[in-house]
Amino acid sequence: MRATAKAHPNIALVKYWGKRDERLILPHQSSLSVTLGPLAVTTMVEFTTERGADEVRINGRTAAGAERERVVALLDVVRREAKKRLGRARMVSAGDFPAAAGLASSAAAFAALAVAARTAAGFARDTRAESILARRGSGSACRSVQGGFVRWNRGRRADGKDSFGEQVFGERHWPELRLLVGMVSREEKEVKSRDGMRATVETSPYYPAWAKDAEAEARRIVPFIKRRDLEAVGTIAEQNAWRMHATAFAAMPPLCYLKPQTLSVIEACRELRRRGTGAWFTLDAGPNPVLLTTAGDEATVARVLEQHGAAEVVSCRPGGDAELVPAP
Repeated sequence: MRATAKAHPNIALVKYWGKRDERLILPHQSSLSVTLGPLAVTTMVEFTTERGADEVRINGRTAAGAERERVVALLDVVRREAKKRLGRARMVSAGDFPAAAGLASSAAAFAALAVAARTAAGFARDTRAESILARRGSGSACRSVQGGFVRWNRGRRADGKDSFGEQVFGERHWPELRLLVGMVSREEKEVKSRDGMRATVETSPYYPAWAKDAEAEARRIVPFIKRRDLEAVGTIAEQNAWRMHATAFAAMPPLCYLKPQTLSVIEACRELRRRGTGAWFTLDAGPNPVLLTTAGDEATVARVLEQHGAAEVVSCRPGGDAELVPAP
């Protein structure tokens, strides 16, 4: 009754921003992301036959409060669905990149947790079931169960059984694509994504237009990914990121996840394109931009990121599926 899994974070090219159901974490609109390798979170889950409180350790420390409650809630779902009696659990998780800095660390963490917990409970691998379970911990986690390009289907059912991540293209579809994470800040966000989403949905007058537009973009971007059209994909990603942040700016109180260096990098992208270098940005709810480029332009784009305030540049490419691994 023990298993260890590894999953990668993802960066949304068409964003998820706002829930229609807070408890089940069901979105107002579909989204589409690319999984980021080699960044990863590795999670071990062990169920015992004993009674008592679950042990939850994250990045070398004992989790408490809401952080712990989210993990235990997901473990409780597995316990309820398992055919055999499962007692207290021990969960140990560690990532190799900063948490809460706009890099979807929770996506990788809950994807790995979903795979490990279901396996430890005796379930066979089932990417749809794992994605639905991961979504209960963190919405974007449903897109990290599979690699490559994954669309999170909004779904219509109240129980969420039709709201899950579905691979559109595998990680080998676009081998020359590079995604450069510009680490302009390692600070934790003042307003966490789930709180920011709630405030935006409840108070931003732009939100209905955002949800309608993003739903359409989640479909429109697919043929451009299919033919590996970086300019078209990058243009949609930039536009979608601006519109997501615009809804947040219009919330009450206004939400701004950007730093001065973030804006400097965004302007640098425009200058790179004027000079003939392909580079487009996207940006989740955090300050660290992710630049889409090609292997041939990677070195040039990385230098520009460093010149405009990135203390570190992390080079990623489309990552693979969440997988079971030997215990560390």
